[in-house]
Amino acid sequence: MAKRIDVKNLNAYYGTFRAVEDVTMTIEPRSVTALIGPSGCGKSTFIRTLNRMHEVIPGARVEGSVHLDDADIYAANVDPVGVRRTVGMVFQRPNPFPTMSIADNVVAGLRLNGLKNKTVLAEAVEASLRAANLWNEVKDRLNKPGAGLSGGQQQRLCIARAIAVEPQVLLMDEPCSALDPISTLAIEDLITELKSRYTIVIVTHNMQQAARVSDRTGFFNLVETGQPGRLIEMDDTHKIFSNPSIRATEDYISGRFG
Repeated sequence: MAKRIDVKNLNAYYGTFRAVEDVTMTIEPRSVTALIGPSGCGKSTFIRTLNRMHEVIPGARVEGSVHLDDADIYAANVDPVGVRRTVGMVFQRPNPFPTMSIADNVVAGLRLNGLKNKTVLAEAVEASLRAANLWNEVKDRLNKPGAGLSGGQQQRLCIARAIAVEPQVLLMDEPCSALDPISTLAIEDLITELKSRYTIVIVTHNMQQAARVSDRTGFFNLVETGQPGRLIEMDDTHKIFSNPSIRATEDYISGRFG
């Protein structure tokens, strides 16, 4: 079951530096939310707070709250590894495990969680690759290295790996920035298909991409260099791109800065 995300008064730090300041937002289940804004405004930091990846960096910490439905993912009794199973992540550059086969890449997380049944693992390989629109391209070479695929195929393999553990939320941090236009469109089509099953949050510098794939868009910005990033405006994507409420949003979207 896809989960709703409620973020309240979230501040993210690296040591004493506050990278993200006082973000509050709600992300509805089975929707795509795009986060846009200039480089360095805290988008990637923020998305990593949604599955506690932020805190793997020494000295990084978070204040405020992130709830998945009614569960606080930062509560003292919550296991961060369990959070990351519920909230999967796809990174900027495709990162298949280079020494593993395509099939082993897909089920790496399941094996890490202790699943050993070969039949169940094989079913998960096929189901996940089908869900990532990759099965027909790789079904005859599942034992070949995942690193031998094209860039776009590698990224879809990473999406298959992320969804194999059956998360409720899928985070994507610039998933198409290293891909060619054809591969980018394939990923965008896949995002549109996956939102029927997952809550999806995507960071993108590509505003046309945000307009194409997302239901809602949040605009992050810096007041000035060296200051923390802030959520300036969040609304339905159509409104953000056609009639934003805040001048800074309009200036960014129109290309007057950023």
